[in-house]
Amino acid sequence: MDFKNDGIKKETWKEKVKQLVETKNFQTIVICIIVLNGLIIIGETYLIGNQFLLVLDNIIVWVFVIELLLKLYGLGFKRFFSFKWNIFDFIIVLGSLIFYTTPFVSVMRLLRVLRLLRMIPAVPALRKIVDALMKSVPALTGILGLSFLIFSIYAIIGTTYFSEVLPNEFFGSFHASLFTLMQVVTFESWASQVARPVMSEIPWAWVYFVSFIIIGALVILNLVVAVILSYLGQEDDSDQKEQFERLNKENQEIKREIQELKQLILNRENKSRD
Repeated sequence: MDFKNDGIKKETWKEKVKQLVETKNFQTIVICIIVLNGLIIIGETYLIGNQFLLVLDNIIVWVFVIELLLKLYGLGFKRFFSFKWNIFDFIIVLGSLIFYTTPFVSVMRLLRVLRLLRMIPAVPALRKIVDALMKSVPALTGILGLSFLIFSIYAIIGTTYFSEVLPNEFFGSFHASLFTLMQVVTFESWASQVARPVMSEIPWAWVYFVSFIIIGALVILNLVVAVILSYLGQEDDSDQKEQFERLNKENQEIKREIQELKQLILNRENKSRD
């Protein structure tokens, strides 16, 4: 009998821990700790080797470990690792522990900076955007392939016709032309450094630059934005569908319970008449 009671108590504790880690207050505390971790890392760039900041950073590492253990205990291993963002958290925290006393200072600093990425799974809005970006990668590969093709064509044209007009770092080679086109498509001093010097020597060069900006900067960029927005819209639709299905399921359960209550009432009335 005692063993059964112990099992019930254990299950009760596990359920309490599960409810704790799923509450909004718990998530808010985790977000605040992540923000504090970021502020400490920023502070260490000004106060290098400050012992107080190092102690705070070590405390935060163990706070993350405790949070991870609570989630593992409350959710269980199977459910915990069924969510990809939980796996991401596990890798970050585990890496922080493995390199906790490592002589490789650069690796430790990198992992401490990567801990800031835990803000993504902690904040639903950020998680939603990243999920949409990851889902849009297959569609974006086609756009990236088209972009590389257009960049290559314009780089070859630029190298062929403009290599003698500007210094070698602009159109002297294929890879230099690609970098110059990247400067043009980001509108970084493209007119004063690139376009006008070329147009002063080759008048028709304006067609080259204007057409490239229209195709590269406007059309392709808008295609990328359109694809990402479409997947964000799909995420909203899927959330609404899940919510509708959950409400529908709850309504069906309520209807079934009402039918059972009606049947019980009818049975009691029939028994009382008999």
